Amino acid sequence: MPLYERAAQFAPFAALTGFGEQIGEEARLTDSRPTVCDEDAQIINENLNILLSSRERLCARMTYFVPDSSKSGGMIIKKEGEVRRVDAVSREVIFTDKTVVSIDEVFALDII
Repeated sequence: MPLYERAAQFAPFAALTGFGEQIGEEARLTDSRPTVCDEDAQIINENLNILLSSRERLCARMTYFVPDSSKSGGMIIKKEGEVRRVDAVSREVIFTDKTVVSIDEVFALDII
């Protein structure tokens, strides 16, 4: 038997295809959804009203939650930027860089 064929029989192989990806997905950590107290909810609503009624674009610092599509929990994201508009019908904040954030997922909002 040629040396190349002999070496091929000892080559590593994946006995369980997809097992490595499954382990990687299970090992990935997610954050739990934070709760908003009444005082923070009032501050968020006041700042949203300011953003909604303003004729000029204001800068905002926002912390919001993005739910994970495959696991329970999600990711907490901090965003700072210029707000293009607040859509009260679809309940979204749209930044000038086209980032769209659901108002229901916001748990901290400051106008800077």
